[in-house]
Amino acid sequence: MNTVEHAKHPYACPVNTTLELIGGKWKVVILYQLTIKTQRFNELRRLIPDVTQRMLTLQLREMEHDGLIHREVYPVVPPKVEYSLSEFGRTLLPVVQSMHDWGVSYEQECQRILANRKA
Repeated sequence: MNTVEHAKHPYACPVNTTLELIGGKWKVVILYQLTIKTQRFNELRRLIPDVTQRMLTLQLREMEHDGLIHREVYPVVPPKVEYSLSEFGRTLLPVVQSMHDWGVSYEQECQRILANRKA
């Protein structure tokens, strides 16, 4: 369900809406990489080595369709395509940053627990 389709459902849960747009294994990781800078497809593949080419393509298309990212095609040979956050996609920066910060805290907590177990 894309952004426009979702707007037709006034009783939808906002958390579910967010998860529909950025849920899954790769979307937040892609968004995080695009917060750093505009990326080309192969750059994203290098930065996210576990994602398959097919899945990366699918996730990028879905996020473009939902208005989260912008796809710029340059009229050159060979084709050059760049991906960046759209203005709407930038509104997710606090969410992505919070997820990053929580992940860092979680890793530190895991290390603390392991250190206590060894002591």
